[in-house]
Amino acid sequence: MSETNNHFLSIDIGGTFIKHALINRSGQIIFVKKEVTPDNLEAFKDLLITILDQYKGQIKATAISCPGQIDSKEGVVYHGGALTFLHTFRLKEFVESHNNLPCGLMNDGKSAALAELWLGQLKGIENGGVMTLGTGVGGGIVLNGSLFQGAHFQAAELSFMLLSVESPLNMNEIAGMKGSAVNFIHQAATLLKLDDLLDGKTVFKELENKNELIYPLFEDYCLGVVTIMMNMQSVVDLERVAIGGGISAQPILVEEIRRQYKKVLASSPLFSSMLTPVEIVPCHFRNEAGLLGALYHLLEELDGQ
Repeated sequence: MSETNNHFLSIDIGGTFIKHALINRSGQIIFVKKEVTPDNLEAFKDLLITILDQYKGQIKATAISCPGQIDSKEGVVYHGGALTFLHTFRLKEFVESHNNLPCGLMNDGKSAALAELWLGQLKGIENGGVMTLGTGVGGGIVLNGSLFQGAHFQAAELSFMLLSVESPLNMNEIAGMKGSAVNFIHQAATLLKLDDLLDGKTVFKELENKNELIYPLFEDYCLGVVTIMMNMQSVVDLERVAIGGGISAQPILVEEIRRQYKKVLASSPLFSSMLTPVEIVPCHFRNEAGLLGALYHLLEELDGQ
């Protein structure tokens, strides 16, 4: 690639906001803006064109992070997470046809893993993973220094991991519920009788004070995260797992996950002797993860041309 213009547009599509940023090739964010995410495809297209036009003449390519099952080769969105109107939308083609510049598209959880691989906690790690704790559990897996997407671009969709063999399937026992940060905050806020059942700030303030009403729930939640992690670890044998999502900003979370992990290993001679402990760390990037990870994917594509 020519180095005459080091600036790229990176867009992070979320259920509530669409963030867009001007970033250089080294991953330095020049500035970030955000818009409210539309609720239908036509409004979404209009907003996307408005964003693209703001950067006309300033960029050499566009990188996009998006929820859903993302075919990063063809640039197609399937399902779209909460943005169901994006199902089957050829997002890459739409962007490239508007500004006549290359566009790269990547799933949001996998973008978080790529951000950590490029400039964060997975830098220099050959085999590592990211678990993003939000409404469900997403993330990405890095094998042999590269993101592993799987045969259908669905690797590390951890929400669909089964944690029970019940029949019919108990949806409360799938990883997406067990590891849901939103579900945990809702349950804790209910026990605390808070008016706002999504008041994570108050919940974690009470956890810091070891509130006996909700701390056992927190321990159980962290054990659920550990269960997901150990299932992943038994398959791909990772060196390090980085915990992401807004909840990961609370230091007590990773501390408790580590404690629960050690308890599980110590509870079984088989586990402690056969499974090499994985290093558990918080993600370095949070709000910028999608922006940076999508750009890293784009740079890999451009460099491979």
